[in-house]
Amino acid sequence: MNSVRILAAWNRKILEVYSRRTISALRAILPLRLALPRLESFLADNIAKEAAKDALVIGRVGELLAAGQTPDGNTPLQLLAAGKEIDRRFLARVADFPIGIVIRYEEIDPLRLQRIGRMQQAAGLILAGMERAGDARSAIRECYSSSEFERLLLDLMRLYAQETRALSRSLRLPALLVPLRERIAQSLYDVMAAAAAGLAADAAGSVFRSGRSIRTPGTRLAAIAEPVGLGEG
Repeated sequence: MNSVRILAAWNRKILEVYSRRTISALRAILPLRLALPRLESFLADNIAKEAAKDALVIGRVGELLAAGQTPDGNTPLQLLAAGKEIDRRFLARVADFPIGIVIRYEEIDPLRLQRIGRMQQAAGLILAGMERAGDARSAIRECYSSSEFERLLLDLMRLYAQETRALSRSLRLPALLVPLRERIAQSLYDVMAAAAAGLAADAAGSVFRSGRSIRTPGTRLAAIAEPVGLGEG
């Protein structure tokens, strides 16, 4: 399961950089800057939540591959249900924050199922490739062209941004900002979509050119290029 841990950790790193780039860009937009103290805590916890759910997907695919099986039509639904337990823990953690959230599953579930489907397919290809190639970077190159991998990352991040937009409509905001709720939600999505485009290009570019390997905490040396910006604060 070392390959599963490496892939999940790499995915988490990308999401963390995505969050940092988003927060940096939010500071330039006045309505969002006013809401930023609430949005920052929300985005940081939300990223941790999504990374945990992605790890569930990658782990499940790894288990199935190890058993000589492949995901079936029920797997995304099972993973969707398992992710809601992570949601419940997330809501319990943010209960004391200066925000309140009601997760509108009727709006979010279709987005999550799309993201689970893309993540599941990609994890299956990359993990199987790692068994053949011996490392993640070679496996990604074997499974995707640079443009295909960039599109995959962009699609995954944009689906996450759409889900975040839906969640942001449920945030408790200061009375002054309540009339701007929809504008804030759309502006947040626009910022996240722009950040996704830049990060997808950076990450794909680093995988498809000569690069250094990284050591993922708790694993052996992982021969996978570190996406540009992972060292950003």
